[in-house]
Amino acid sequence: MADPYQSGAAGAVKFVAKRSVLASVAVVLQGTIHNRGLALIHPQSRCVREKEIFEFMVAEDEGAGPGKIANSVRYLGFAEVAIGGNIRVGDKVLCDGKLLGWVAGFDETHMPNHLNVALKASEEAPAIEKTMNLRSILQFIMEENS
Repeated sequence: MADPYQSGAAGAVKFVAKRSVLASVAVVLQGTIHNRGLALIHPQSRCVREKEIFEFMVAEDEGAGPGKIANSVRYLGFAEVAIGGNIRVGDKVLCDGKLLGWVAGFDETHMPNHLNVALKASEEAPAIEKTMNLRSILQFIMEENS
């Protein structure tokens, strides 16, 4: 069977509700790589397990999303999942209760070691990034009507 995301069949399945995923920041990163070539996969959701580590970053390219390439990538850190579940493109991402951005897509370059979660940053993101620390908590929340 063809990939339901590439064929468009996945659009027939709607997420009615999902619990928030919580993760604690384990590593804080700073820096941007241009010409990164981050290949965001077609699937628009990924499951994460308790204790799993993932990397999170900002895809600065306009239009970054599933099936696209992100070249300008700002690295934020790694986080450990405290409450597992499903992370979806479009989920709102809070850092210590403040809007960091929205999930833009996923990259599997480093799998099975870790998943990359790419974000589109909010306007407040640069200020939030400066205060992010090893006690910071990330929350991935389903946007209504997404």
